[in-house]
Formats: sequence, structure tokens, C-alpha cells
Amino acid sequence: MTSPQRPPASLNGRLRAIGSATAATELRAMGIRDSHILGPVSITPGAAVAGPAVTLQFMPKREDLHPEVDVYADPESQLHRHSLYAAQAGDVVVVDARGDMSSGVFGEMMLTYFHRKGGAGIVVDGCIRDVGYAKQLGLGIWTRGATPNFHAQTNIVAFAVNVPIACGGRLVLPGDIIVADDDGAVVVPAAMAAAVADRAEAHAEWEEFSRTRLEEGGDLRKYYPIRADAQAEYEAWRAQRRGESGG
Repeated sequence: MTSPQRPPASLNGRLRAIGSATAATELRAMGIRDSHILGPVSITPGAAVAGPAVTLQFMPKREDLHPEVDVYADPESQLHRHSLYAAQAGDVVVVDARGDMSSGVFGEMMLTYFHRKGGAGIVVDGCIRDVGYAKQLGLGIWTRGATPNFHAQTNIVAFAVNVPIACGGRLVLPGDIIVADDDGAVVVPAAMAAAVADRAEAHAEWEEFSRTRLEEGGDLRKYYPIRADAQAEYEAWRAQRRGESGG
């Protein structure tokens, strides 16, 4: 298990403000065809997070290697706990649960612990349990669904922490930045994160101008995207806006 490299908190904040849709758009322009983690959806409407990934990998359970045991008999042997031990404030735990819909990766005790450590959110390509409690906790949670079963009760078992994983059809490396909100979860390669933030902030600024003009009844063909004959108008708007903000 290797610890992920963590970016400055300011970069996480910039990416959180940008949001998953704009991050995915800019990544596409930079050569990452599809960064959207397919399957997990938000069960905490309005939650928005951006933070480095701590990864947890599940594998199919094989009875000769993983016999049924009392889950309380040797709790420290359960690797799903260790992903939370490895997490720091602001991290996002990303789980390859193989899309399994019968095992609840985390429940209220694990989620409470992670929340009190300052964790930002979890993305699970599978299920959690104790969903009613989880929704009220204050974490951002993206998951395929819910189940009453515990993490290794049925078909899968926690196998490794902080290794490369496939989550929702996307490669996630420990330390990649996860940007997640109501539109879904996006994986931003760590080495590209600062450039994504720079490009996305410029994108968000011209979109704000375009939205303002469309709200005023402007022509979609002229303002989205900004046509050449609207460029000077945009530049003037931007200069005034930056002057008012002191930027």
C-alpha cells in the first residue's frame, strides 16, 4: 500500500468550484476521452467535493481463501477499514466493488469514522448500507445503490488498498483528483489537475458572460459559444468584472 500524493487544498477548492461537467469537458479537450465514473450517482443532493483518491479494491470471494467468519472476531483483517485508516481530511475514498449490488461496502460506523476524520466523500461502484443515516451525515456519497448486507456477506471481499483500480469503467490511481457533484463523479489525473483548473476557470468565465446575455434575451447563435462579433463585448465585460473585483 502506497500513500497518495496530495495536492494543495487550494487546488481542490478550485476544482470543486468548477464542477464535474466543466472538468470533464476540459479533460476531453486535453485528450482524456471520457473521465466520468459510470454507475455511481449522488445520494446526497447538493454535495460537491474535490479531493485526492484513496482507493479500495474488491475481488470475487473464493471460499477456500475467504471462509465465512465472524466479522467481529478479527476486525483488523478487514481491508475496507484500512482504506479509511489511510484517508486524511479532504480525501475521497473510491471503491471498485465490481458493480456488485448485494454487498454493502460501508455502513454507519465506518462512514461516521471517515466523516469525523474530515473525509470529503466516497464513490462506490457498488452499494453501501444504512443509507438513511448516511444521507444525513454530511459526506458526499456516490453509489450504485443500497443493501442491508455487510461488506463481505455475499460475493466480494476487500482485496487491496491504494492500488490502481477500475471504478465505473475508469482507471483511478491513488492520488488522482475526484471531482463529484450532482452530475456525477469525474477522475482528474493528478498530473493534469492544475492545468484542468486553469482551463476550466477561463471556460467558466466566458460561460458566465454567455449565460448573462442569454438571460437578457440574447441570441444563442451569437453567445454560445461566443461568436467573433461578440468577442469585443465579452472582453469589455470581463475587464469591467475584473476591475470591480480588483482582480
